[in-house]
Amino acid sequence: MLLFSGLLAQLAHADPADISAASRSVVRVVIIESDGDRANLITHGTGFAVTPNLIVTNAHVVEQLRDDDTLIAGVVPAEGRNGYPARLVAYSPGNDLALLRIEGGGTLTPITLFPGAPDDGAEVYAVGYPGNVDLAQGLSMGDLVTPQAAVKTRGYLSGGRSSRSFDTLLHTAPLGAGNSGGPLLDACGRVLGVNSFGTVSDNGTDSAFYFAISMRELSAFLRRANVDARNSGLPCRSIADLDRAEAARAAGDQARQAAAAEAQAQSRQRAADKARRDAEMAVLSERDNGLALAALLLVGALGAGGWAMVQASKRRGRFQRKHVIGAAALLLAAVITWFLRPSLDSIDRRARELQEQPAPASSESTAPTEQTADAGAMICVLDPQRSRVTVSDITDVTLDWTQDGCVNGKSQYGLAQDGWSRVLVPGEEEAISLNTFDPATRTYTVERFLVGLDVMTKARAERARLGAPACGAGEEAARKFGENQQAIKALLPPEPNERMRYNCQTAP
Repeated sequence: MLLFSGLLAQLAHADPADISAASRSVVRVVIIESDGDRANLITHGTGFAVTPNLIVTNAHVVEQLRDDDTLIAGVVPAEGRNGYPARLVAYSPGNDLALLRIEGGGTLTPITLFPGAPDDGAEVYAVGYPGNVDLAQGLSMGDLVTPQAAVKTRGYLSGGRSSRSFDTLLHTAPLGAGNSGGPLLDACGRVLGVNSFGTVSDNGTDSAFYFAISMRELSAFLRRANVDARNSGLPCRSIADLDRAEAARAAGDQARQAAAAEAQAQSRQRAADKARRDAEMAVLSERDNGLALAALLLVGALGAGGWAMVQASKRRGRFQRKHVIGAAALLLAAVITWFLRPSLDSIDRRARELQEQPAPASSESTAPTEQTADAGAMICVLDPQRSRVTVSDITDVTLDWTQDGCVNGKSQYGLAQDGWSRVLVPGEEEAISLNTFDPATRTYTVERFLVGLDVMTKARAERARLGAPACGAGEEAARKFGENQQAIKALLPPEPNERMRYNCQTAP
């Protein structure tokens, strides 16, 4: 049960789009004999591009080139109109590796190598040109030197077993004669090894186990040949995994925001309750004080009046003016004090005034101040937990963003319902990039689509019709540009092959 669960977890990472993208770098290697008037196909195998003009294959595929100067080597890509002549530049029969250089200016999209150790039981793909498939299709020699899609098979690694001659990987992805020299890929389309040979049973028939030359052998071979190949050692994560993680992250953010809003509402309610209690206590205290003062003044007025009457009786009923004025003044003061007491209705007003008073600044606060997204140059650093990188180099990105969508003072981004974006369709590389920037979160995202030649041709045609406005052209121009870019976005597959998310901070 545990093995089955582990297998399901591995299968969840497999992305056919990555295998198809890697297949663009796989070629048929042909050895042709020519007498000037006609050409004969001597043999063929498979290879893959490690630079735009260097092809890795098996030494046994091209060994006849070393013994016969009349033979011609050629590489036939999976896409395009024709193949290219090639020249043998490195040969290592000890580990069955060879290197061809494309002649005549032809170039291919390089494949990516995985420098790490693959896991036992990992899912793998073999890509190449098995001759039994060609035979079943009834292909002629002309067909074999015409660009065709490579054949893909799937299997699993069996760790711990290797040939004694050189370091190899044992796997179960089916191979046929003609697959020799082709890549063994992981689920992200990165090269784990070079397919070389299969096991043979006692009766001489092929069995279901095959060997690929390991990356340890291939890396050493390429170093000796001074070849700087593209490598990527990051974990293989699927876009679906990232989408689920992003959904969980968004749900967590929403939950935290809701909790923060609830806490803030409770804090406001506590502040309001406290303000009302304080206001109520203050008003009641002032009323009690006013009542006491009014009573005291009234007692004083009565005392003054009584004293005036005593004095008047001594003077035969004549009141002195000062006694009358004093008693009247005290009585008036008592009445005024009574009426000047705050009313109970003033409690609500006092509570509002207390709530509106600014809170004292805390000297211990360490909360960062909010940054504006147009604060000049920013350094954007890749977030590996939110990224899937299979073929691209990982470097920091310098981004100078302005509020009108201008990047680095020269590239205007388009504004649409999905935010600010710029679609890049290069003239040489077989990949389309969708670059987006979210000013609110300072998140810069690059999604790369490793598409086929047909999609690239259509995208380049759309890009030629699409005029990007200059920086500072205004919001209307940015929105128009964002709308026009939808024609290219509509050509893209549902999911990218790569997604690189960068967190951006103001540059020091």
